[in-house]
Amino acid sequence: MTRDPGGGANLSALRGHNTALVLDLLRTAGEEGISRLELAERTGLTPQAVSKITARLRAEGLAAEAGRRASTGGKPRTVLRLVPTAGYAVGAHLDRDDLTVALTDLTGAPVALRHGPLDLAAGPVPVLAAVERELRALLAEAGLPLPPPRSSASGPVPTVVSVPAAGVAGGAEVPGVGVPGVGVPGVRVPGVGVLGVGVAMPGPLDHRGGVPGRVTGAAVWDGYPVRDVLGARLGLPVALDKDTNAAALGLAVRPGAPRSFAYVHLGTGLGAGLVVGGAPLRGERTGAGELGHQTVQLDGDPCACGARGCLEALCLAAVARGDLPGAARILGTGAANLVRLLDIDRVLLGGRVVRSAPEVFADGVTAVLAGLRLPTPVEVAAAPHAMALGAAHLVLAPVFGLAPSPADAPAS
Repeated sequence: MTRDPGGGANLSALRGHNTALVLDLLRTAGEEGISRLELAERTGLTPQAVSKITARLRAEGLAAEAGRRASTGGKPRTVLRLVPTAGYAVGAHLDRDDLTVALTDLTGAPVALRHGPLDLAAGPVPVLAAVERELRALLAEAGLPLPPPRSSASGPVPTVVSVPAAGVAGGAEVPGVGVPGVGVPGVRVPGVGVLGVGVAMPGPLDHRGGVPGRVTGAAVWDGYPVRDVLGARLGLPVALDKDTNAAALGLAVRPGAPRSFAYVHLGTGLGAGLVVGGAPLRGERTGAGELGHQTVQLDGDPCACGARGCLEALCLAAVARGDLPGAARILGTGAANLVRLLDIDRVLLGGRVVRSAPEVFADGVTAVLAGLRLPTPVEVAAAPHAMALGAAHLVLAPVFGLAPSPADAPAS
């Protein structure tokens, strides 16, 4: 519990924590909703405290009645649900060769999407100009425009094709009231429908400072203040994290998600997002999950990172020569190392290369684990835009108390 300098409980933080507990239960209850009595039982809060919280959430447009449910005694219970359109988040995935921006509602469900080519190695100025352009276009299509840019940035912008989303007509206004009363520590919520922007990109990077490091193949990003620059241009809170961490977070907040798993991604590179005890494992310097740069062959070919015989170099070489079963076996070796180190419950596979042959990779990785007598289940995460959608959860998860804001997160 957070305490003030005088030694007493920090009531603002406590209220924010309790509100986050209630909001998360409303989120996981879905359209069926949940009663105040159930909220009290599951949170350990008093019925009076729950009534105050839910009354405030209803007044702010975050919660609404979802009907009544038969009671075992007395009058039927009123059931409450979360209002998904009470707030929105944006996720942006900056891959080495393409850009995806996604708008989600308060539950993390996708509302709209834009996707197109990008050259990450071109550097921060043209790339962030592209990100801003596409974010503004995405929000304008959903009826959530931002103020004009605060500064100008030059550089080529990729041609990005808009993908209409069900439920949002082009140019239609989407209701949004912001979340002014949530009060979750470390999360600033503006008085508009868009809560913030999560940005996912290849590492290494510093998730607390919002600054990339020497990205493999794009070292020009080293030390550039991505979070602060983009936040100033958009006028919104921005969170930056590694793309694999963002994807893992998005998978971790799903109802019924395993408590510990590795999301292993094979696309333009190879990496992993780790979740242990239900929380992302980033490491002190956001260095956890650099699966692709494990040395698995001491005299192997040079890797772009400067080492030799890295898992990523071997795996991508197999992909390049069309040997997908061989790439799957190499990927299985890396997955086995993670299982042995962390004793995780599940291995989830993703990325464009995996999605191109899901059965080949699932079977190949499973076979390697089985051969080593490691019974950990292997699944393919089917979502094609897991990193962009996961990036939106960098903004949403703190609101529900599911993870601290990246800027405030402990190393875990």
